[in-house]
Amino acid sequence: MDAIARLLRHETGGDPMRDLKWSRRAIRKIARQLRRLKIRVSASTVRRLLKQLGFSLRVNHKRLESGNKNPPPRRVRNRQFSYIHGRRQRFTAKANPIISVDAKKKEWVGQFKNPGACWEQQPQLVNDHDFPSDAKGRAIPYGIYDPGKNRGFVVVGTSRETPAFAVDAIALWWKSHGQKRYPEAKELLILADSGGGNSARARGWKYHLQQRLVNPYRLQVTVCHYPPGSSKWNPIEHRLFSQISNNWAGRPLDSYETVLKYIRTTTTSTGLDVSARMLHKKYEKGEKISDQQMRQLMLTNHITLPAWNYTLTPSTM
Repeated sequence: MDAIARLLRHETGGDPMRDLKWSRRAIRKIARQLRRLKIRVSASTVRRLLKQLGFSLRVNHKRLESGNKNPPPRRVRNRQFSYIHGRRQRFTAKANPIISVDAKKKEWVGQFKNPGACWEQQPQLVNDHDFPSDAKGRAIPYGIYDPGKNRGFVVVGTSRETPAFAVDAIALWWKSHGQKRYPEAKELLILADSGGGNSARARGWKYHLQQRLVNPYRLQVTVCHYPPGSSKWNPIEHRLFSQISNNWAGRPLDSYETVLKYIRTTTTSTGLDVSARMLHKKYEKGEKISDQQMRQLMLTNHITLPAWNYTLTPSTM
């Protein structure tokens, strides 16, 4: 066993978040190399010994964020995770609402193949090529997940994913569900990724939060962003979006009504309940927010990692 460990010391990978290890070498090749060292073992024995050493078969996982040239150091990332955990505890103790938000993968609407399989007597026929020109449109789902109540709300847009769209979706959730579910709440915690429509750097995201959510509803909103490359830790990813994907797996999203139907019928054994609605409003990319508009914000950056943590309070004007 020590010989195998020495042989693989430069061929071993691991998951920094879990106690998992893997090697890119095939077990037959390992067995041949051991025989050169006068250690005669079969491939089956190598497999058993690798399991005892903590190795296992693993597939590729999409965990790296494209274009992230300078990911934050692990100590900074862990500090933000700890800070988010503390904020969540504080809001939960006061019975204030917490939501996890993000945009799901955009989907072409039409007779296109949808990955996965489902139980059917006959396979459903879809287009042999995924040409955008054959689509009826594009579905842009933006989700709001309430981890405390295990409730999801998805706004399906038809235009573009922009900061204005993201904030409109959150405002729709608060108007139709949030303020009814939390009638006494004066504060809201938003957990978001660092990119997309709810980017930590987007001026439009902060400006529209102030103008369309904070001021109209007199609601103090705190935002905590997950560090770049850490979106898989955002609760909405594995508590809501993955369940929606499982629900419509293998089924063509041939109309917007079909998209809404599968979102609304997404459930889990733990009681997940999801509602959805369409939003046909047109959004333009590249919106410019001036310095003067930014000065109108009642924005307070937190002492801890202020680029990712801040609070917006209602304007007194």
